[in-house]
Amino acid sequence: MFKETTQPRSPNSGPQFEAVLPCESKRTSEWNEQVVALADCLGAVAATVEGDVSIDTDRAFDLWCETTEVVRQAERVIYLIGNGASASMASHFAADLAKNAELHTQVFTDTSLITAVANDLSYDMVFVTPLRQRLKGGDMVVAISSSGNSPNVLKAAEWAALRKATVVTLSAMQPDNALRQLGALNFWLPADTYGMAETGHAAILHHWMDRVSLQR
Repeated sequence: MFKETTQPRSPNSGPQFEAVLPCESKRTSEWNEQVVALADCLGAVAATVEGDVSIDTDRAFDLWCETTEVVRQAERVIYLIGNGASASMASHFAADLAKNAELHTQVFTDTSLITAVANDLSYDMVFVTPLRQRLKGGDMVVAISSSGNSPNVLKAAEWAALRKATVVTLSAMQPDNALRQLGALNFWLPADTYGMAETGHAAILHHWMDRVSLQR
């Protein structure tokens, strides 16, 4: 709850508020619990290769960065795909990778293309259809899905693997989700809410992007 103050202020400063927090200790505890839960979740990230072979998380990031450097040197393309918040992350890191790491990135966020494919074919084809026209062997596909079960992401990941692209997956929720079985490299978070999954995926992507950045 907030209460507007009655102290004088400049005409353009807008309303000023002072917080009234009758349960301050409880709210502080809730935030601290959230911070601890996020740290625990990030600390429990599990990495696998070729579906279900567990590897050390640091080694997984090493492999991801090494493969990214191969993509950069070969002037191949990194495609990032996801729905909703995951689509926002795809766009965010496509921009960061292009600007900071000088990588050729692509996302499928053109509304005309998305709606045409979804309307004329089906929504589960919105990523795989443009990938069929553009993806080459040696490219990379980063597939992001909180549930790990989004049909359009799964179709794209399956097809990309058949085309000999490097598929990297980020998922959460159930450890046996379908997406986690499809990547050459897979990162999974034991998150049971979308907020925790999305926050964790953003942290994983930032760590990758910071490591491959040429502007460190």
